[in-house]
Amino acid sequence: MPTVELVGISNYALKQINLKILDKELFVLLGKTGSGKTTLLNTIAGLKEYEGTVKFDNKSIDRIPTENRGIGYLFQNLLLFPHMNVYSNISYGLRIRNFRKTEISTKVMELVKLVGIEHLVDRYPKYLSGGEKQRVALARALAIEPRILLLDEPFNNLDPRTAKHLRLELKRIQQNLGITSIFVTHNLLEAEELADRIAIMNEGKIQQVGRPQEIFFSPGNDFVREFLGAPNILECEHCTPIGNDLAEVKTNGISVIAPYEGEHIKKISIMPSEIFMSRYAIPGPNVNMFRGKIISVNRSSTVAQSLVEIENGKYSVELPIESCQSEVWKEGTEVFVKFRLKSIRSLAYSESH
Repeated sequence: MPTVELVGISNYALKQINLKILDKELFVLLGKTGSGKTTLLNTIAGLKEYEGTVKFDNKSIDRIPTENRGIGYLFQNLLLFPHMNVYSNISYGLRIRNFRKTEISTKVMELVKLVGIEHLVDRYPKYLSGGEKQRVALARALAIEPRILLLDEPFNNLDPRTAKHLRLELKRIQQNLGITSIFVTHNLLEAEELADRIAIMNEGKIQQVGRPQEIFFSPGNDFVREFLGAPNILECEHCTPIGNDLAEVKTNGISVIAPYEGEHIKKISIMPSEIFMSRYAIPGPNVNMFRGKIISVNRSSTVAQSLVEIENGKYSVELPIESCQSEVWKEGTEVFVKFRLKSIRSLAYSESH
């Protein structure tokens, strides 16, 4: 599978994009609606005019039409043919390329097994669930054995449980096939679960490129930090495993219990919205609960953002405005805060690092 390189790509929505996507990589374009993600995907596919150069394996494909670029495209709206059953939908690309019937049958049956829909080959799209339709569309995109797979927010309209399951399935299939893939999303969680690397986009420009942990723990600029939700990022001075996939880390004069995956924790982070705050002791286990004092409060129509001092550190806390009606938050108020254990991210390195 090829590398994909974009050199000076510009059009009405993109501004001087320079980017290299590696062989067999699952690369995620992450950003808000209107940031240029889908336009960039369509530019790679040859569906949008552009200035600059698109290269596959260091060879320009600028003059090659879309149908000859070797691209499989999974669109957000799927575009399944309603008058064709699953078998016919998946085999469509092979039939118009004049593959023999025996070759088509073999290929389709391989794909339906790969994506887990062997029992659905005779059904029509209107009788399929959302997740089943996604699997059919993925199989159809893979049928022509594309060099590059493009995916434009394919799980956007699914319920969270189905979307998570399909993300895991997509990752498995992508790794199994070793196909270079570019996935568009506005969902940070989706990007973290899928990506080998992420590019964060805004207003047609790439703001930062890196592995998920690199971006999350080292935001490249203010836009990236705000897009991520301005996480609290804490340097860890000591790390002691305590069993049950947990470790006790020392940071800013406090001890925090954090997820542990067998490697020494260098940093932890927690989103402001994942910190509970109250003027009274918070019910439940006394894990990651601390006493602090509010330094400042900023309110908007939807949230109240507080800066809280705990021992030697300052922490950003974000609460929905409706949950603040019964509490009077102001500078100097003494409070209890609690870090939600399941929401703490850990950045680790090996002891030999």
